[in-house]
Amino acid sequence: MMQRDLEVIWHPCTQMKDHETLPLIPIKSGKGVYLYDFEGNSYIDAVSSWWVNLFGHANPFINARVKAQIDTLEHVLLAGFTHEPAVELAHRLVNLTPEKLKKVFYVDNGSSAVEAALKMSYHYHLNRGKKKALFLSLTNSYHGETLGALAVGDVSLYKETYEPLLIANQQVPVPKDQSIEAAREALKVLEEVLEEKAGEIAALILEPLIQGAGGMHMYHAEYLSGARALTEAYDVHLIADEIMTGFGRTGKMFACEHADISPDFMTLSKGLTGGYLPLSVVMTTDEVYSAFYCDYNEYKAFLHSHSYTGNPLACSAALATLEIFEKEDILAQNSQKALYIEKRLQRFMALPNVKGVRQQGMVTAIELQGYDAEERIGLKIYEYALTQGVLLRPLGNVIYFMPPYIISEEEIDKMMDVAYEGIRKLEIRN
Repeated sequence: MMQRDLEVIWHPCTQMKDHETLPLIPIKSGKGVYLYDFEGNSYIDAVSSWWVNLFGHANPFINARVKAQIDTLEHVLLAGFTHEPAVELAHRLVNLTPEKLKKVFYVDNGSSAVEAALKMSYHYHLNRGKKKALFLSLTNSYHGETLGALAVGDVSLYKETYEPLLIANQQVPVPKDQSIEAAREALKVLEEVLEEKAGEIAALILEPLIQGAGGMHMYHAEYLSGARALTEAYDVHLIADEIMTGFGRTGKMFACEHADISPDFMTLSKGLTGGYLPLSVVMTTDEVYSAFYCDYNEYKAFLHSHSYTGNPLACSAALATLEIFEKEDILAQNSQKALYIEKRLQRFMALPNVKGVRQQGMVTAIELQGYDAEERIGLKIYEYALTQGVLLRPLGNVIYFMPPYIISEEEIDKMMDVAYEGIRKLEIRN
Protein backbone atom coordinates (compact mmCIF):
# COMPACT_ATOMS: atom_id res chain seq x y z
CA MET A 1 0.00 0.00 0.00
CA MET A 2 2.84 2.40 0.81
CA GLN A 3 4.40 1.83 -2.61
CA ARG A 4 1.09 2.12 -4.47
CA ASP A 5 0.30 5.34 -2.61
CA LEU A 6 3.58 7.01 -3.55
CA GLU A 7 3.05 6.06 -7.18
CA VAL A 8 -0.07 8.24 -7.47
CA ILE A 9 -0.89 10.39 -4.42
CA TRP A 10 0.48 13.88 -3.82
CA HIS A 11 0.02 14.45 -0.06
CA PRO A 12 -0.89 17.83 1.50
CA CYS A 13 1.61 19.91 3.49
CA THR A 14 4.28 17.40 2.57
CA GLN A 15 7.63 17.50 0.82
CA MET A 16 7.18 14.22 -0.99
CA LYS A 17 10.94 13.61 -1.20
CA ASP A 18 10.87 13.10 2.60
CA HIS A 19 9.13 9.79 2.00
CA GLU A 20 12.28 8.38 0.44
CA THR A 21 13.44 7.92 4.04
CA LEU A 22 10.33 8.56 6.16
CA PRO A 23 7.82 5.74 5.68
CA LEU A 24 4.14 6.46 5.24
CA ILE A 25 1.92 4.78 7.81
CA PRO A 26 -1.08 3.00 6.26
CA ILE A 27 -3.95 3.10 8.75
CA LYS A 28 -6.32 0.15 8.87
CA SER A 29 -8.85 1.38 11.42
CA GLY A 30 -9.58 3.80 14.21
CA LYS A 31 -11.39 3.44 17.52
CA GLY A 32 -11.72 6.08 20.21
CA VAL A 33 -8.52 8.11 20.53
CA TYR A 34 -6.51 5.41 18.73
CA LEU A 35 -5.47 4.80 15.13
CA TYR A 36 -4.34 1.27 14.19
CA ASP A 37 -1.95 0.30 11.40
CA PHE A 38 -1.83 -2.99 9.50
CA GLU A 39 0.84 -4.39 11.81
CA GLY A 40 -1.30 -3.97 14.91
CA ASN A 41 0.45 -0.86 16.23
CA SER A 42 -1.72 1.76 17.90
CA TYR A 43 -1.23 5.53 17.98
CA ILE A 44 -2.95 8.05 20.25
CA ASP A 45 -4.34 10.69 17.89
CA ALA A 46 -3.04 13.65 19.90
CA VAL A 47 -3.84 16.14 17.12
CA SER A 48 -7.38 14.92 16.39
CA SER A 49 -6.41 14.19 12.77
CA TRP A 50 -5.79 17.86 11.97
CA TRP A 51 -8.06 19.20 14.70
CA VAL A 52 -11.32 17.69 13.47
CA ASN A 53 -12.03 14.63 15.60
CA LEU A 54 -13.93 15.54 18.77
CA PHE A 55 -15.45 12.32 20.09
CA GLY A 56 -13.12 9.63 18.84
CA HIS A 57 -12.83 7.53 15.72
CA ALA A 58 -15.74 5.24 14.82
CA ASN A 59 -17.96 6.84 17.46
CA PRO A 60 -20.99 4.53 17.75
CA PHE A 61 -23.54 7.34 18.11
CA ILE A 62 -22.32 9.34 15.11
CA ASN A 63 -21.90 6.12 13.12
CA ALA A 64 -25.54 5.21 13.67
CA ARG A 65 -26.81 8.62 12.59
CA VAL A 66 -24.81 8.61 9.36
CA LYS A 67 -25.82 5.01 8.58
CA ALA A 68 -29.49 5.86 9.08
CA GLN A 69 -29.21 8.91 6.83
CA ILE A 70 -27.49 7.08 3.99
CA ASP A 71 -30.53 4.81 3.59
CA THR A 72 -32.82 7.85 3.29
CA LEU A 73 -31.08 10.59 1.30
CA GLU A 74 -27.38 10.78 0.46
CA HIS A 75 -27.43 14.14 -1.35
CA VAL A 76 -29.62 16.69 -3.07
CA LEU A 77 -28.78 20.12 -4.42
CA LEU A 78 -29.56 22.93 -1.99
CA ALA A 79 -30.64 25.38 -4.72
CA GLY A 80 -34.44 25.33 -4.83
CA PHE A 81 -34.54 22.22 -2.61
CA THR A 82 -33.96 21.54 1.07
CA HIS A 83 -33.93 18.60 3.49
CA GLU A 84 -34.48 17.97 7.17
CA PRO A 85 -30.85 17.59 8.37
CA ALA A 86 -29.84 20.93 6.82
CA VAL A 87 -32.84 22.73 8.30
CA GLU A 88 -32.44 21.21 11.76
CA LEU A 89 -28.69 21.85 11.86
CA ALA A 90 -29.10 25.48 10.80
CA HIS A 91 -31.63 26.11 13.58
CA ARG A 92 -29.36 24.51 16.16
CA LEU A 93 -26.38 26.57 15.04
CA VAL A 94 -28.39 29.80 15.22
CA ASN A 95 -29.40 28.88 18.78
CA LEU A 96 -25.81 28.00 19.77
CA THR A 97 -23.82 30.86 18.26
CA PRO A 98 -23.71 34.53 19.42
CA GLU A 99 -27.08 36.26 19.39
CA LYS A 100 -26.76 38.40 16.25
CA LEU A 101 -25.91 35.45 14.02
CA LYS A 102 -29.26 34.46 12.50
CA LYS A 103 -28.48 33.10 9.04
CA VAL A 104 -26.53 30.03 7.92
CA PHE A 105 -24.77 29.69 4.56
CA TYR A 106 -23.52 26.15 3.92
CA VAL A 107 -20.13 25.56 2.29
CA ASP A 108 -17.78 22.55 2.04
CA ASN A 109 -14.57 23.20 4.00
CA GLY A 110 -12.79 25.79 6.11
CA SER A 111 -11.00 27.65 3.34
CA SER A 112 -14.20 27.85 1.32
CA ALA A 113 -16.06 29.26 4.31
CA VAL A 114 -13.45 32.01 4.62
CA GLU A 115 -13.75 32.72 0.89
CA ALA A 116 -17.53 33.03 1.20
CA ALA A 117 -17.29 35.33 4.22
CA LEU A 118 -14.83 37.64 2.45
CA LYS A 119 -17.06 37.81 -0.62
CA MET A 120 -20.17 38.42 1.48
CA SER A 121 -18.50 41.29 3.29
CA TYR A 122 -17.24 42.97 0.13
CA HIS A 123 -20.55 42.42 -1.69
CA TYR A 124 -22.57 43.74 1.28
CA HIS A 125 -20.71 47.04 1.15
CA LEU A 126 -21.05 47.11 -2.65
CA ASN A 127 -24.82 46.65 -2.39
CA ARG A 128 -24.86 49.70 -0.09
CA GLY A 129 -22.98 51.77 -2.64
CA LYS A 130 -19.51 51.45 -1.12
CA LYS A 131 -16.53 49.82 -2.81
CA LYS A 132 -14.43 48.54 0.11
CA ALA A 133 -11.96 46.03 -1.30
CA LEU A 134 -9.29 45.97 1.43
CA PHE A 135 -9.24 43.40 4.24
CA LEU A 136 -7.43 43.55 7.57
CA SER A 137 -5.99 40.51 9.31
CA LEU A 138 -3.53 39.81 12.11
CA THR A 139 0.17 39.14 11.79
CA ASN A 140 1.04 35.45 12.17
CA SER A 141 -2.47 34.46 11.04
CA TYR A 142 -3.66 31.53 8.94
CA HIS A 143 -7.10 31.22 7.33
CA GLY A 144 -6.67 28.51 4.71
CA GLU A 145 -4.93 27.90 1.41
CA THR A 146 -7.33 28.92 -1.34
CA LEU A 147 -6.37 32.27 -2.86
CA GLY A 148 -8.67 34.53 -0.86
CA ALA A 149 -7.88 32.70 2.38
CA LEU A 150 -4.14 32.87 1.63
CA ALA A 151 -4.41 36.60 1.00
CA VAL A 152 -5.73 37.34 4.48
CA GLY A 153 -3.25 35.00 6.17
CA ASP A 154 0.31 35.83 7.12
CA VAL A 155 2.30 32.77 6.12
CA SER A 156 5.27 34.36 4.37
CA LEU A 157 6.16 31.31 2.27
CA TYR A 158 2.68 31.16 0.78
CA LYS A 159 2.32 34.89 0.27
CA GLU A 160 5.71 35.30 -1.37
CA THR A 161 4.99 32.43 -3.77
CA TYR A 162 1.45 33.41 -4.76
CA GLU A 163 1.55 37.18 -4.19
CA PRO A 164 0.57 38.20 -7.76
CA LEU A 165 -2.69 36.24 -7.39
CA LEU A 166 -3.85 37.61 -4.02
CA ILE A 167 -6.52 40.15 -3.06
CA ALA A 168 -5.66 43.38 -1.19
CA ASN A 169 -4.87 42.81 2.45
CA GLN A 170 -3.10 44.61 5.29
CA GLN A 171 -1.90 43.10 8.55
CA VAL A 172 -2.21 44.66 11.99
CA PRO A 173 -0.24 43.29 14.96
CA VAL A 174 -1.52 40.32 16.90
CA PRO A 175 -1.08 40.77 20.67
CA LYS A 176 2.40 39.46 21.47
CA ASP A 177 1.27 37.25 24.35
CA GLN A 178 -1.71 36.41 26.58
CA SER A 179 -1.45 39.52 28.76
CA ILE A 180 -4.10 42.22 28.80
CA GLU A 181 -1.38 44.82 28.27
CA ALA A 182 -0.37 43.19 24.98
CA ALA A 183 -4.02 43.18 23.86
CA ARG A 184 -4.39 46.90 24.57
CA GLU A 185 -1.13 47.72 22.81
CA ALA A 186 -2.28 45.89 19.66
CA LEU A 187 -5.69 47.59 19.80
CA LYS A 188 -4.03 51.01 19.62
CA VAL A 189 -2.50 50.09 16.25
CA LEU A 190 -5.81 48.67 15.02
CA GLU A 191 -7.55 51.93 15.90
CA GLU A 192 -4.93 53.99 14.07
CA VAL A 193 -5.33 51.91 10.91
CA LEU A 194 -9.12 52.05 11.04
CA GLU A 195 -9.07 55.80 11.58
CA GLU A 196 -6.95 56.22 8.46
CA LYS A 197 -8.43 53.59 6.12
CA ALA A 198 -11.92 52.57 7.32
CA GLY A 199 -13.43 53.87 4.09
CA GLU A 200 -11.44 51.26 2.15
CA ILE A 201 -11.69 48.32 4.57
CA ALA A 202 -14.46 45.73 4.23
CA ALA A 203 -13.63 43.56 7.24
CA LEU A 204 -11.16 42.51 9.88
CA ILE A 205 -10.73 38.73 9.99
CA LEU A 206 -9.13 37.00 12.97
CA GLU A 207 -8.76 33.66 14.72
CA PRO A 208 -10.25 34.30 18.17
CA LEU A 209 -7.79 33.68 21.05
CA ILE A 210 -5.62 31.07 19.28
CA GLN A 211 -3.75 31.28 15.98
CA GLY A 212 -3.66 27.60 15.06
CA ALA A 213 -1.14 27.16 12.26
CA GLY A 214 0.74 30.18 13.61
CA GLY A 215 2.34 27.99 16.27
CA MET A 216 -0.72 27.96 18.55
CA HIS A 217 -0.01 31.60 19.46
CA MET A 218 -2.52 32.76 22.08
CA TYR A 219 -3.78 36.17 23.18
CA HIS A 220 -6.15 37.80 25.70
CA ALA A 221 -9.92 38.09 25.14
CA GLU A 222 -9.65 41.86 25.71
CA TYR A 223 -8.44 42.13 22.12
CA LEU A 224 -11.67 40.55 20.84
CA SER A 225 -13.92 42.90 22.77
CA GLY A 226 -11.82 45.90 21.71
CA ALA A 227 -11.73 44.84 18.07
CA ARG A 228 -15.50 44.37 18.06
CA ALA A 229 -16.07 47.88 19.46
CA LEU A 230 -13.67 49.47 16.97
CA THR A 231 -15.01 47.70 13.89
CA GLU A 232 -18.57 48.66 14.80
CA ALA A 233 -17.51 52.29 15.29
CA TYR A 234 -15.82 52.44 11.89
CA ASP A 235 -18.42 50.50 9.82
CA VAL A 236 -16.05 47.58 9.24
CA HIS A 237 -17.16 43.95 9.52
CA LEU A 238 -15.63 41.55 12.02
CA ILE A 239 -15.12 37.99 10.73
CA ALA A 240 -14.44 35.46 13.49
CA ASP A 241 -12.68 32.45 11.98
CA GLU A 242 -13.69 29.75 14.47
CA ILE A 243 -12.86 26.86 12.18
CA MET A 244 -10.29 25.55 14.67
CA THR A 245 -11.42 27.27 17.90
CA GLY A 246 -15.11 26.39 17.63
CA PHE A 247 -16.96 23.54 19.32
CA GLY A 248 -15.34 23.52 22.72
CA ARG A 249 -11.63 23.74 21.97
CA THR A 250 -11.04 26.90 24.03
CA GLY A 251 -13.14 25.97 27.06
CA LYS A 252 -16.37 27.49 25.76
CA MET A 253 -18.44 26.40 22.80
CA PHE A 254 -17.01 29.25 20.73
CA ALA A 255 -13.95 31.38 21.45
CA CYS A 256 -15.94 34.59 20.92
CA GLU A 257 -17.88 33.75 24.09
CA HIS A 258 -14.78 34.51 26.18
CA ALA A 259 -15.26 38.17 25.23
CA ASP A 260 -19.07 38.04 25.01
CA ILE A 261 -19.04 39.44 21.46
CA SER A 262 -21.16 38.80 18.40
CA PRO A 263 -19.25 39.15 15.12
CA ASP A 264 -20.77 39.97 11.74
CA PHE A 265 -19.57 36.65 10.34
CA MET A 266 -18.45 33.41 11.97
CA THR A 267 -16.87 30.60 9.96
CA LEU A 268 -17.21 27.05 11.31
CA SER A 269 -15.87 23.70 10.11
CA LYS A 270 -13.45 20.99 11.40
CA GLY A 271 -15.16 19.75 14.59
CA LEU A 272 -18.60 20.62 13.22
CA THR A 273 -19.13 17.02 12.03
CA GLY A 274 -17.04 15.42 14.76
CA GLY A 275 -14.35 14.78 12.15
CA TYR A 276 -16.53 12.59 9.97
CA LEU A 277 -17.31 14.47 6.76
CA PRO A 278 -16.41 17.77 5.08
CA LEU A 279 -18.84 20.55 5.99
CA SER A 280 -18.53 24.22 6.82
CA VAL A 281 -20.84 27.15 7.39
CA VAL A 282 -20.75 30.92 7.37
CA MET A 283 -22.96 32.38 10.09
CA THR A 284 -24.07 35.96 9.55
CA THR A 285 -26.59 38.58 10.61
CA ASP A 286 -30.04 39.58 9.42
CA GLU A 287 -28.52 42.93 8.44
CA VAL A 288 -26.04 41.32 6.05
CA TYR A 289 -28.68 38.95 4.67
CA SER A 290 -31.10 41.83 4.05
CA ALA A 291 -28.58 43.66 1.87
CA PHE A 292 -28.89 40.85 -0.70
CA TYR A 293 -32.66 40.34 -0.41
CA CYS A 294 -34.51 42.05 -3.27
CA ASP A 295 -36.52 41.62 -6.46
CA TYR A 296 -34.44 39.76 -9.03
CA ASN A 297 -31.12 41.49 -9.64
CA GLU A 298 -28.29 39.23 -10.72
CA TYR A 299 -25.67 41.71 -9.57
CA LYS A 300 -27.12 42.11 -6.07
CA ALA A 301 -27.57 38.39 -5.36
CA PHE A 302 -24.76 36.61 -3.54
CA LEU A 303 -22.71 34.72 -6.12
CA HIS A 304 -21.32 31.62 -4.46
CA SER A 305 -22.16 27.90 -4.62
CA HIS A 306 -20.72 24.42 -4.06
CA SER A 307 -22.07 21.16 -5.42
CA TYR A 308 -22.07 19.41 -2.04
CA THR A 309 -23.41 22.36 -0.06
CA GLY A 310 -25.44 21.18 2.95
CA ASN A 311 -24.82 17.49 2.23
CA PRO A 312 -27.35 15.40 4.25
CA LEU A 313 -24.76 12.89 5.46
CA ALA A 314 -22.48 15.64 6.75
CA CYS A 315 -25.39 17.50 8.34
CA SER A 316 -26.48 14.30 10.10
CA ALA A 317 -22.97 13.78 11.47
CA ALA A 318 -23.02 17.38 12.69
CA LEU A 319 -26.40 16.92 14.38
CA ALA A 320 -25.13 13.81 16.16
CA THR A 321 -22.03 15.73 17.28
CA LEU A 322 -24.11 18.54 18.76
CA GLU A 323 -26.35 16.02 20.53
CA ILE A 324 -23.31 14.55 22.28
CA PHE A 325 -22.43 18.02 23.57
CA GLU A 326 -25.95 18.41 24.95
CA LYS A 327 -26.36 14.98 26.51
CA GLU A 328 -22.95 14.59 28.13
CA ASP A 329 -22.06 18.13 29.33
CA ILE A 330 -18.82 17.98 27.36
CA LEU A 331 -17.66 21.49 28.24
CA ALA A 332 -17.67 20.67 31.96
CA GLN A 333 -15.75 17.46 31.32
CA ASN A 334 -13.25 19.34 29.16
CA SER A 335 -12.72 21.85 31.96
CA GLN A 336 -11.57 19.06 34.29
CA LYS A 337 -9.32 17.52 31.64
CA ALA A 338 -7.79 20.92 30.86
CA LEU A 339 -6.93 21.35 34.54
CA TYR A 340 -5.30 17.92 34.56
CA ILE A 341 -3.24 18.81 31.46
CA GLU A 342 -2.23 22.12 33.08
CA LYS A 343 -0.83 20.32 36.13
CA ARG A 344 1.15 17.89 33.97
CA LEU A 345 2.43 20.76 31.83
CA GLN A 346 4.49 22.54 34.46
CA ARG A 347 7.40 20.09 34.43
CA PHE A 348 8.17 20.99 30.80
CA MET A 349 9.41 24.40 31.97
CA ALA A 350 12.32 22.74 33.73
CA LEU A 351 13.74 21.54 30.40
CA PRO A 352 16.45 23.92 29.17
CA ASN A 353 15.29 23.74 25.55
CA VAL A 354 11.73 24.81 26.39
CA LYS A 355 11.09 28.51 25.87
CA GLY A 356 7.56 28.54 27.24
CA VAL A 357 4.25 26.76 27.58
CA ARG A 358 0.72 28.04 27.01
CA GLN A 359 -2.78 26.66 27.21
CA GLN A 360 -6.33 27.66 26.35
CA GLY A 361 -8.92 25.02 27.20
CA MET A 362 -8.14 21.80 25.37
CA VAL A 363 -5.32 23.35 23.31
CA THR A 364 -1.80 23.18 24.74
CA ALA A 365 1.49 24.35 23.23
CA ILE A 366 5.13 23.85 24.20
CA GLU A 367 7.56 26.17 22.42
CA LEU A 368 11.17 25.04 22.04
CA GLN A 369 14.23 27.27 21.80
CA GLY A 370 17.78 27.01 20.48
CA TYR A 371 17.05 25.39 17.13
CA ASP A 372 17.12 26.65 13.56
CA ALA A 373 14.34 25.84 11.11
CA GLU A 374 16.79 23.81 9.01
CA GLU A 375 17.20 21.34 11.89
CA ARG A 376 13.52 20.32 11.54
CA ILE A 377 13.16 19.61 15.23
CA GLY A 378 9.43 19.11 14.83
CA LEU A 379 10.03 16.25 12.42
CA LYS A 380 12.37 14.58 14.91
CA ILE A 381 9.71 14.80 17.65
CA TYR A 382 7.10 13.45 15.22
CA GLU A 383 9.24 10.42 14.33
CA TYR A 384 10.12 9.67 17.96
CA ALA A 385 6.51 9.92 19.10
CA LEU A 386 5.37 7.45 16.44
CA THR A 387 7.80 4.88 17.79
CA GLN A 388 6.11 5.34 21.17
CA GLY A 389 2.55 5.06 19.91
CA VAL A 390 1.56 8.74 19.78
CA LEU A 391 0.69 10.87 16.76
CA LEU A 392 2.11 14.36 17.26
CA ARG A 393 2.49 16.76 14.34
CA PRO A 394 4.52 19.75 15.60
CA LEU A 395 4.30 23.20 14.05
CA GLY A 396 7.96 24.02 13.52
CA ASN A 397 9.46 24.33 17.01
CA VAL A 398 6.06 24.19 18.72
CA ILE A 399 4.83 20.88 20.11
CA TYR A 400 1.10 20.94 20.75
CA PHE A 401 -1.70 18.74 22.06
CA MET A 402 -5.24 18.90 20.69
CA PRO A 403 -6.67 15.44 21.43
CA PRO A 404 -10.24 14.15 21.05
CA TYR A 405 -12.38 15.11 24.04
CA ILE A 406 -12.89 11.48 25.05
CA ILE A 407 -9.22 11.08 26.01
CA SER A 408 -8.68 9.61 29.50
CA GLU A 409 -6.22 10.79 32.15
CA GLU A 410 -4.09 7.70 31.51
CA GLU A 411 -3.97 8.51 27.80
CA ILE A 412 -3.15 12.14 28.59
CA ASP A 413 -0.27 10.88 30.72
CA LYS A 414 1.12 8.80 27.86
CA MET A 415 0.69 11.62 25.33
CA MET A 416 2.52 14.12 27.53
CA ASP A 417 5.17 11.66 28.75
CA VAL A 418 6.11 10.83 25.16
CA ALA A 419 6.37 14.52 24.26
CA TYR A 420 8.46 15.18 27.37
CA GLU A 421 10.90 12.38 26.59
CA GLY A 422 11.12 13.41 22.95
CA ILE A 423 12.04 16.95 23.93
CA ARG A 424 14.44 15.81 26.67
CA LYS A 425 16.31 13.57 24.25
CA LEU A 426 16.97 16.38 21.75
CA GLU A 427 20.51 17.66 21.48
CA ILE A 428 20.60 21.05 23.20
CA ARG A 429 22.17 23.99 21.38
CA ASN A 430 24.13 26.63 23.26
